Amino acid sequence: MSAQVHVPSLFARVGTASALALAVTSSMLAPGLVSDAEAATAHSTKALKVAASKKGAPYKYGAAGPGRFDCSGLTLYSFKKAGKKLPRTAQQQYNKTRHIAKSQRKRGDLVFFHSGRSVYHVGIYAGAGKIWHSPKSGDVVRLAKIWSKSVWYGRVR
Repeated sequence: MSAQVHVPSLFARVGTASALALAVTSSMLAPGLVSDAEAATAHSTKALKVAASKKGAPYKYGAAGPGRFDCSGLTLYSFKKAGKKLPRTAQQQYNKTRHIAKSQRKRGDLVFFHSGRSVYHVGIYAGAGKIWHSPKSGDVVRLAKIWSKSVWYGRVR
């Protein structure tokens, strides 16, 4: 059941600008429609769950799953399973994402570790200052605290 609004009486009560804002907002929030931000969050949440499901998978340079991963292979695999395509390397992934401030980061965003202008590692933000990542040779996919201040954040579009 949808609410019907008698526009002339609404204009009289709240003013033309307010009624127009109400009409536009109401049409944008129709049930079943998803905003770009909500869609990005859904993909990111799914990618985060995929990465977490790979806990314990061994690191292998150049591997992109399903049983072994390097850092960017894990993010590539996780987002692919969530319906999003990413390039292969951490630097290429950084270049493709929408760059965001630390204060804007959300679970499922990518965390890029850098030295100067070069990105050398990537993980998926899990919240509470932690990431899911595939760290290095001899290690496994795991949840870890962000250990550096030299990080940038990116959101997959």
